[in-house]
Parts: sequence; structure tokens; C-alpha cells
Amino acid sequence: MNKTIGFIGTGNMANAMVQGIVNSFKDINKKIYVSDKAIEKAEEMAANYNINLCKSNSEIISNADIIILAVKPNIYGAVLEEIKGDISKNQIIVSIAAGVSIKEIQKHFYSPMKIVRTMPNTPVFVGEGMTAVAPNHQVSQEELEEIITLFQSIGKVDVIHESLMDMIPAVSGSSPAYVYMFIEALADGAVLQGMPREKAYKYAAQAVMGAAKMVLESGKHPGELKDQVCSPGGTTIEAVYALEQNSFRGSVIEAMEACTAKAKKMSGK
Repeated sequence: MNKTIGFIGTGNMANAMVQGIVNSFKDINKKIYVSDKAIEKAEEMAANYNINLCKSNSEIISNADIIILAVKPNIYGAVLEEIKGDISKNQIIVSIAAGVSIKEIQKHFYSPMKIVRTMPNTPVFVGEGMTAVAPNHQVSQEELEEIITLFQSIGKVDVIHESLMDMIPAVSGSSPAYVYMFIEALADGAVLQGMPREKAYKYAAQAVMGAAKMVLESGKHPGELKDQVCSPGGTTIEAVYALEQNSFRGSVIEAMEACTAKAKKMSGK
């Protein structure tokens, strides 16, 4: 990684990304810069990862080749207005916010800028994130590869067309919440049957993690893997039947529809 990286904002996602980058690239600390309006947070993050502290967003722009906007979507406009006079067309702007389009970012600038819209999810905190990446035409293939390399330090990466980005929260960005609810429900069911709660969470979480790994590594259709567990007249098919009676898959799909509708509303579609 030859580029310098600047983080505007010190939220959870910024911390997870810096941790992943620092752990993945030797001696990269000197190439990472961070700023935040809450200077105490920036100071704490800089100290934790031995990276460079900047007292202002303008200072970030003067030092970084890649600028990662790690602030809430509702203040993107204000931050972009603040930095638009300092940033050059050779720098790369990386968005990690839901509902903020490349067009929305570009409108703050007078000339075409290099912009990459991304959508990581919370499992980046354990290095198992899933990040969708959508560059505009100003970003070269070499620059895109550098952005991909950054996000690969915190999980898996997939390049998509921006038209698909509003669908990403439902299937990836927000879906960990559905999975946590499923794990909690599995654990509650086990506790109901007499298992200690600590053990119930351990068994449920490991089952979900193992099942996900089988989907990713076996190359088999999830339905085929499900069928392999369902013995004729057995306990699993009985449980699957009960889930289907209560619209298990339909409820998940409806939740994703609601999530996607909200994402589109946030992006003004």
C-alpha cells in the first residue's frame, strides 16, 4: 500500500477499518491520518493505533491520497462543502454511508472527482466483513485495486454497479441484525428446553458460523445443504415444517423489501 489514507470521522467503522489496515500492512501507521470535530475521539484513535492526528479536515486533505468519509450520512453535505476547496481531482473520495450516491457527492464539486461508493457491514470488526464497492469512471483500475486491497483487510469485497447499491443494506449491511435475532431465538429455544443460556448462545452462534462457511466453501446451493440435514421423518424436517408454517422465508424476504425501500428513500429514489 503506497497511498496515504485519511479518515474524516472516528466512528465504529473507521476504528474497525484502521485496525484491519494496521494489522494487514507492515509499518503503514505513518501513512494513516485521522480527524474528527470531537478532537478527543481523534486523539484517542491516533494513540490507540499509533497513527497521525490531524486537527482539521483540511489537514487530512493536505496529507491523504485516499479520503475516507467515515461520518454519518446526514452530515456528508456539510463535510463535503467544507473540504471541496481543498481537495484535488487526483485524490480519491471513499464513501461508506448508506443512501449517499456518487451523484450526490459529485454535485459539491465543479469538476469530475474520483469517487468510490462502498457499503461495509459490522462483521468488519472481526475481520469477516462484506463490502460492496462501486467506483465512478474517474477511478482507474489500479486505483480501484488499491481500494479493494484496503477493504480486503477487514473481510471480503465485491465490485458492483452502483445501481445495485440500494439493495446491499438488505442482504448484507443490515442482515447481521436479522442473524443476531435468529441466534437469540435459537438460544431462547434451547433455554426453554433447559440449556444454560451461555452454552445456548455458544451452540447457536457456532452453528450459524459453520453453516455460513459451508455455503461459502462448498459451492453447493443452500437448499442442497439443507436437504442433506433433513433425514426422512427426522427432527430437522419437522423443524423446517414448523418454520414454513410460520412464513419463515417469507418474513425474511418482506424484511428485506422494507429495508431496500428505506434505502431508496434515503437516496432520494
